[in-house]
Amino acid sequence: MALDLSCKGWGRDKTEQLLLQNGYRVFYRPNYIRTTYAQYRLHYPNLIEGLELNNINQVIQTDITYYRIKEKFYYLVFLIDVYSRRIVGYAANSTMQAEGNIKALQMLFKTRGEGSLKSMIHHSDRGSQYTDSQYRQLLDDRGIKISMCKEAWQNAYTERINRTIKEEYLDGWEINSYASLNQCVAKAIRHYNTKRRHQSLKWKTPCQYESEIKGLPNDQKPKMQLYKQLI
Repeated sequence: MALDLSCKGWGRDKTEQLLLQNGYRVFYRPNYIRTTYAQYRLHYPNLIEGLELNNINQVIQTDITYYRIKEKFYYLVFLIDVYSRRIVGYAANSTMQAEGNIKALQMLFKTRGEGSLKSMIHHSDRGSQYTDSQYRQLLDDRGIKISMCKEAWQNAYTERINRTIKEEYLDGWEINSYASLNQCVAKAIRHYNTKRRHQSLKWKTPCQYESEIKGLPNDQKPKMQLYKQLI
């Protein structure tokens, strides 16, 4: 916000102080609902630990979270390109079944195009939605590698997206139906991808960053090192 205002003498800290003094802040709700039911029948290794990225379409992370409307729970799925932080697929669903995840995955295919996904790594937790046979077949048909984590922090980018979209966008709007939830999720994603700046992206939005690096040779694109667990 401070960057967009471009007021002389007003940086991030001064802008933040003014907003906090006037009651603008995010209140985080406690998480009571379990959305991941790990299965141990199928095992996929973690392929991203210590990996160095230099382009989009190399690693996609995904997760599922809940959103409550009155006494009804709905489930949100997001897929994020780790390199650019762009949300490239999403869905809202009324159940925790793989249907919503499949919708989000199909949106990824439409957003990125079929020809650029071979050798991409799809990284998730060990939730049953990600071992669904139809879901895995969609990945396999396109040459996408499956990677899974054992701990939540190993899926940190999409875990952060869950919290950001719910608590910094959706919780501030009046959402009273499944239809309005879908509309608001779409609105939040548009804003996140095209308006929200990231320090790690040199204060560009995800879409701006992708446009900026698109024409660069691979050896000139910024490199990004993923986490590496210390033993």
